[in-house]
Amino acid sequence: MTAYHEAGHAVVGHMLPHMDPLHKITIIPRGRAMGYTMFLPVEDRYNISKSEILDRMTMALGGRAAEEIVFGEITSGAQDDIERTTQMARRMVTEWGMSERLGPLTYGMKQDEVFLARDMTRLRNYSEEVAGLIDEEVRKFVHMAYQRALDILTEHKDALDKVSEILMEKETLEGKELQDLLEQLLPPRPKPEPKKPRVIGGGTSQVAPAY
Repeated sequence: MTAYHEAGHAVVGHMLPHMDPLHKITIIPRGRAMGYTMFLPVEDRYNISKSEILDRMTMALGGRAAEEIVFGEITSGAQDDIERTTQMARRMVTEWGMSERLGPLTYGMKQDEVFLARDMTRLRNYSEEVAGLIDEEVRKFVHMAYQRALDILTEHKDALDKVSEILMEKETLEGKELQDLLEQLLPPRPKPEPKKPRVIGGGTSQVAPAY
């Protein structure tokens, strides 16, 4: 189960255009984790795009999707993946203005509860109706990511089987050996579409933020 879970992360991540390169997969337990899959960025990032966030969410749910496809059953092993994915989706909606339905607004006010020794929290400053819309948008983003993971692994089930089989034999795959294996089993990773300036109206003015 663990081998398929981690192979699911790897295969899904390899097929997403905005994911960082895959560095390592292991089924050797570490702490509470039965295994882990590691992606490493090739450069420092100060901002992250909506497309990149959606790809990270999709990769994070690849383990749970693999369990469902292979075993017809899901386990509690995806708890951390689900938590992180839900947090990313909620921040997309409430902090980063990435929901088309709710628009470029921030929902909730930050409050630093230092005297209670707690992390930064957010006070709700919106109606019950808006709270319901936020929940719907969060659910939509998470379900969309999960369906993408299911679609990728269904299409590349043979690669999922092979990666998990080798992982059960070797326990850890990393570096060039891992990259060569994925390139042998899977088609080339789709390249991100180039970002082009948008033309406003019928003239030649272009969107060029100065902030």
